[in-house]
Amino acid sequence: MQASHFLTSHQKFPCTPHGLNPTHQYRFSPPSSTIRFPPQLRRPITSAVAAPSPPLLKHQKTHSMPSEKVEIFKSLENWATQNVLPLLKPVDQCWQPQSFLPDPSLPFADFTDQVRALRDMTAELPDEYFVVLVGDMITEDALPTYQTMINTLDGVRDETGASLNPWATWTRAWTAEENRHGDLLRTYLYLSGRVDMLSIEKTVQYLIGAGMDPGTENNPYLGFVYTSFQERATFVSHGNTARLAKEGGDPVLARICGTIASDERRHENAYAKIVEKLLEVDPTGAMLAIADMMRKKITMPAHLMYDGQDPRLFEHFSSVAQRLGVYTADDYADILEFLIGRWRLEKLEGLTGEGKRAQDFVCGLAPRIRKLQERADEKAKMMKPHGVRFSWIFNKEVALSD
Repeated sequence: MQASHFLTSHQKFPCTPHGLNPTHQYRFSPPSSTIRFPPQLRRPITSAVAAPSPPLLKHQKTHSMPSEKVEIFKSLENWATQNVLPLLKPVDQCWQPQSFLPDPSLPFADFTDQVRALRDMTAELPDEYFVVLVGDMITEDALPTYQTMINTLDGVRDETGASLNPWATWTRAWTAEENRHGDLLRTYLYLSGRVDMLSIEKTVQYLIGAGMDPGTENNPYLGFVYTSFQERATFVSHGNTARLAKEGGDPVLARICGTIASDERRHENAYAKIVEKLLEVDPTGAMLAIADMMRKKITMPAHLMYDGQDPRLFEHFSSVAQRLGVYTADDYADILEFLIGRWRLEKLEGLTGEGKRAQDFVCGLAPRIRKLQERADEKAKMMKPHGVRFSWIFNKEVALSD
């Protein structure tokens, strides 16, 4: 799950990438083809001054799905067994993190040679790339929160912790597959020597403790719309970190990020299939859910990210991702258009009047997002360059704009 590059919930488009709210203080154009290296500055991680608090949660609504609709998900259990569970891979067919990492069973000299080679490959990657990669890793590592969130959804939660219900089986196995992502990225970052693992570990603990507030309201209609969009976003994000790693001279890291992206795409396919089925059996209910989530904007999993120092950490991380082209406002609009096409929303029939209004809203939203981004880019050109220090890279400064 993951990925990672969206605005905070305090802004007009709370979890779309930077640039969608023209009233926000900073607006940044997509990155140039040249990646700049920030000055090698270092400051202490801790301070005698109390750190500011992380962002506050918005108002939370719960159990919004009418109780009778629980029966829809019960009636779809056989369908889920036949159409969703086959998208999981057996454990013995799954890749494991160790396949990409130095082999600790080797003699010490051989192992350290492999670590040295790994460090040599990461040497030319800029600090700003590591900000984005760390943000992705932290998002992946907060996996306990995501399993918890899915298990809040009425009608599909794991009622016992080991239920044989297909919805519960999917959630546990999906979690097990996703668990490899954070394990692999964290170990690679640890061995690279390029990042402050203590700060990263604190950020992970803060994030898991804070949880997430995606606005899904215990409602599986909303929850599966959310996960469809979110998994597509992480596929895009990891794919772009793979591209940048390859361009920066690290083919192993490129393969790691590309492999994770492939998992995310398969998981996206499962969640999108569920929404397709809901559109078939309850077109108005599903269409209203899609519109509801798009009005709220898709809040990505790490929106409560905090390192004990920067209360705007997620916003700043998102800005770097936008500037590097890892995840941008255009990507957000692209994902929306992709899902509109996949779900054939423009041709959806059998809707009530309210459903048709929701259909019109969703199908007309992407051009509006792009237009707002164009205005924001124009404003960004008039802004002075601005940078932020990230504790993850030893408080070095990284540019948020060119």
